[in-house]
Amino acid sequence: MDVFEFRQRVIADYERFSRSFSKIRADDIAQFIDAEYRAEKFWPAPLVQLNPNFVSGDTIEGLVDAGLLHEECRRIFRAEKTPQDMGKAMRLHKHQEDAIRAAQRGDSYVLTTGTGSGKSLAYFIPIVHDILRRRSQGDPCTGISAIVIYPMNALCNSQLEELQKFLTHGYGIGKEPVTYARYTGQESTEERQKLAEHPPDILLTNYVMLELIMTRQDFPDPQVVAHAQGLRFLVLDELHTYRGRQGADVAMLVRRVRERLNLHLLCVGTSATMASEGTAADRSTAVATIATRLFGAQVHPANVITETLERVTPDESPMDGGTLAAALRAGLPAHPSYETLLQHPVAAWIEMRLGLEREDGTPEGKLVRMSKPQTLRQAAAMLAEDTGLDVSACETYLAQFLLLAYHTRSPSTGRSLLAFRLHQFIAGAGDLYGTLEPPGMRYLTVNGQQFKPGARDKTLFTLCFCRECGQEYHPVWATVAAGQPVRFEARELTERSHEDDEVLFGYFMPDMAGSFDAADIENGLYPEDWIDFGATPPRLKANYRRYRPRPLSVAPDGATGAGVAGWFIPGTFRFCLQCGIAYDGAVRSDLT
Repeated sequence: MDVFEFRQRVIADYERFSRSFSKIRADDIAQFIDAEYRAEKFWPAPLVQLNPNFVSGDTIEGLVDAGLLHEECRRIFRAEKTPQDMGKAMRLHKHQEDAIRAAQRGDSYVLTTGTGSGKSLAYFIPIVHDILRRRSQGDPCTGISAIVIYPMNALCNSQLEELQKFLTHGYGIGKEPVTYARYTGQESTEERQKLAEHPPDILLTNYVMLELIMTRQDFPDPQVVAHAQGLRFLVLDELHTYRGRQGADVAMLVRRVRERLNLHLLCVGTSATMASEGTAADRSTAVATIATRLFGAQVHPANVITETLERVTPDESPMDGGTLAAALRAGLPAHPSYETLLQHPVAAWIEMRLGLEREDGTPEGKLVRMSKPQTLRQAAAMLAEDTGLDVSACETYLAQFLLLAYHTRSPSTGRSLLAFRLHQFIAGAGDLYGTLEPPGMRYLTVNGQQFKPGARDKTLFTLCFCRECGQEYHPVWATVAAGQPVRFEARELTERSHEDDEVLFGYFMPDMAGSFDAADIENGLYPEDWIDFGATPPRLKANYRRYRPRPLSVAPDGATGAGVAGWFIPGTFRFCLQCGIAYDGAVRSDLT
């Protein structure tokens, strides 16, 4: 699959979808919106990020042979395991092995590594080993040994499947060597009953549910707390999400857990980047300080475990401008072998300019992920600067080379030479704002603000549109004096109440051409149920007269009396003054 072409299809489909909900009648507004979409205002260029190559640690078998893991871990932790296949021997990343060794020392630790680095194994393996070891030494381990806290139920459900792969596959349901369960509020009565009667070894939950477990007396919470006495592991996944007041709440929760279940339990945190300033030592110290506050237990900087990366391409690969330019002029290699493409100068350039960088900016620094991912166009601009070639040609070549490198796999490991991801962010189109000035002169923007930049005498009002004909309207607050609006202020579409009784909500429709005639009752655009046809001549029914649109002119600062001519519609929007379609009070406010 060509991910770049796929991205274009997704964006095109999204644009068609987002624009299908609104009609826009005014030419200047329609042209402005067209320009915003052409400029890709709502979907910036995607970021290109390489999947790094982690330095390998020992195998599970090697750690078992060294006495660091229980014998049964050979069978539990295997790669590519399925219900029908026990898979193959698993080799860990170095940071996973480092985490296992920290747990063996009884130290609380934090693992700060990127997406796809296997963070969950860095705590599940030590937990499973600890349970198996204690059972082999005569401890029945009948209670909950580990509680793992996730910030979202989606993550919890995902990890439940991960545990099933290792602990159920190869053993069968009900025969797991180490048991596990989820308790997040999604469980049935039967599942809660099982938690009370047969506690799992590992409990997956979220911090809100753990707070409830610790405080309320509803079944089965008291039983769960009783089963967790002597808890040995408390894991906080995605540690960086606990900030501010939520971080303080979680810190207090962890302290309650420690005081009630085990003062000496081992705390583990996993996270993406938590600190980005200073040297590597500074960052480790900062993370250790944060973790210590959250855990209520000392986390030493040495136990802040980071990922260790290595190059795939050779260190001696030339990346000078002349070599790169010659490679690009030669075109894309046709059907290259893995070893051939590995030696290609563009492969080395991509890895070291888009994937990896030296920590602390020194040639001797540790290899880490690129701190600031680049878009494909930014990468092409860098390559064009290095080679002196055209940016567009460089962009095309980079996209084709990335796809080729992704599909070229190592014959020994099956791993892509350069596995990469596109990160595409898509924003909802949101609201449109404009000044109260004539069409073609009014200032339009999709950036929420109070005034036109540099002109505080020109207020920005939200724009909404009739779903049938696309006529624009401004939701407004109308300050009334002697029964007449004297000033408009901007109003959000959903706002209906105001603390000042003299301020009404309603809508203003610009009508410089005078297309609506409020006096034409019988042949105009009023809904039929508004009109008393029994009167001569027909007139508006008494209960609708107060909703009759009022003609007035409005200046850019919102003062009435002069400026753009139009109509004030008091209260709820009931019919369009341009096409006459009746509404239930709703108009479309956004561009999506």
